[in-house]
Amino acid sequence: MSPYVYKYDQETVHIRLTTAKGDVDRIILIHGDPYEWDAEREEDRDWNFDPDKEKFWKTQQTPMMRTGADATHDYWFVAIKPSRRRVRYGFELSTAEETAIYTERGWYDEIPLDHPGYYFAVPYINAVDVFDAPAWVKETVWYQIFPDRFANGDVTNDRQGTVPWASEAPAYENHFGGDFQGVIDNISYLKKLGINGIYFCPVFAAPSNHKYDTLDYLKLDPAFGTEAKFREMVELLHANGIRVLLDAVFNHVSVDHPTFQDVIKRGADSEYADWFMIDSFPLEMDPPNYEVFAFEANMPKLNTANADVKAYLLKVGRYWVEQFGIDGWRLDVASEVDHAFWRDFRKEVLAANPEAYIVGECWTDSQEWLFGDQFDAVMNYGLTEAFLTFFATRETTASEFSYAVVRNLNGNAMNVNEVMFNLVGSHDTPRALTRAGGDKERMRLLLLSLLTFTGSPVIYYGDEIGMSGGQDPANRKCMEWDQEKQDTELLSYVTELIALRKAHPALANEASYVFEQIDDEKNQFVIRRSSPHGDYLILINNGEKETRFEFSGRAVDLLDGTEWAGEINVGPIHGTILQVKNG
Repeated sequence: MSPYVYKYDQETVHIRLTTAKGDVDRIILIHGDPYEWDAEREEDRDWNFDPDKEKFWKTQQTPMMRTGADATHDYWFVAIKPSRRRVRYGFELSTAEETAIYTERGWYDEIPLDHPGYYFAVPYINAVDVFDAPAWVKETVWYQIFPDRFANGDVTNDRQGTVPWASEAPAYENHFGGDFQGVIDNISYLKKLGINGIYFCPVFAAPSNHKYDTLDYLKLDPAFGTEAKFREMVELLHANGIRVLLDAVFNHVSVDHPTFQDVIKRGADSEYADWFMIDSFPLEMDPPNYEVFAFEANMPKLNTANADVKAYLLKVGRYWVEQFGIDGWRLDVASEVDHAFWRDFRKEVLAANPEAYIVGECWTDSQEWLFGDQFDAVMNYGLTEAFLTFFATRETTASEFSYAVVRNLNGNAMNVNEVMFNLVGSHDTPRALTRAGGDKERMRLLLLSLLTFTGSPVIYYGDEIGMSGGQDPANRKCMEWDQEKQDTELLSYVTELIALRKAHPALANEASYVFEQIDDEKNQFVIRRSSPHGDYLILINNGEKETRFEFSGRAVDLLDGTEWAGEINVGPIHGTILQVKNG
């Protein structure tokens, strides 16, 4: 699969083309079945065919849509439904002065029709080759929970040394007692917010408060609760329409993991010696003579090419899906684990639940994991930074923001974009409000844009009530449950945005996403979301002055119900959503 030509579903092919910015005025896709011929020719056709032949290749012509641009390129798109699930195609590119035909064999002045062999091909749409992410993800709004910091519902399972809730600043070593019961106690809060998916940071046995240094992948950390309590939580969440995504790190384990401890004890004679990537024996820890995560000697890297390691971790992947009904996995440091392992992991997990969702933590370009054989999505940190540097820190212009978003959307197939894990903050980044300098209006604009964007949005716990915090551990504060200390206006705003996203699917994944009216001087733009159900305009004013937007026809503001005709004034650092009225 390529982001330029791919099978969107079992009937549809998506085709993209990139051209130098401003270089082409119009592109028409020339396409047809490779085995279909016309028996007669029309004398007035201005096409390059051999008049001595009795037939020529039968084609159709479909205009391509210019969907956006960045600083150097224009992006074009078309969707077609080949009648027999196969197609040959080329491009007619035109300017005011000339027209040229682009095919797999090169450039031509006229459309070659004596044989389809000139053209690019999608030989056949085999169902098994179609990217097949679970459809439910497209309708999911996620909420990320750092388990130790969300809510302490049962003090009897607090580990020794647990401090009272929010009694001190978050640190690398302190524990506050958050647990499964705390989640159960607040399901009504999550449901009222509109959440229908929870992404849990690791819940497995581990010495740290973050749990990314696993001791046992098949055992829950006792500070969070028992297996019975975990099962109760999952079942209650499901009963309330909320899916469950667990986090696992298969790249490395804790230095105290029994297998690594055996290697420390027995050295090269350990049966687990090949479970890790060790340069020499005996083991040394300062500096380590074995591969680790980053430079953390206490997190030795697993050798996922080892058959026993692979079998162990694949068992883990399937176990929690089969035994407890979780709905998928978020995979830590996924880009540092071999592709062969992830292909087998996907097969194992989907054998347990064909509708499971798999997300990888990849911070850079992630095409090689998104061909449909490994992950459904990645954490879209490239988009995160684009959002933050425009809305929060205002380091970029409206044009630069549009360029970044257009590149992001065109860097993956549309059916990948529709389930992409989109976020503006996590346990690994400073909180969005802190990046915004504490400006709540910028935070509102940031969340408006996130919750009207293509994909599957993720809210980091507490962002909806205005929690702040710098780089970890400061971004891992205890959830604030005192309503007098919450930004209840922001909470109501986020709740309304989520409700609108659900009520109007075109604000999520059932419409195109096109930039209009980009103005760098005023720091504003319009997003048009067009669908068979109608058009929506997302108006963004990231400037310091009130500005006027113009549009055709009439529209209603979905945030306050006001109707407008032809124009609307939008205040500084403000945005809104218009539903265009037909006629």
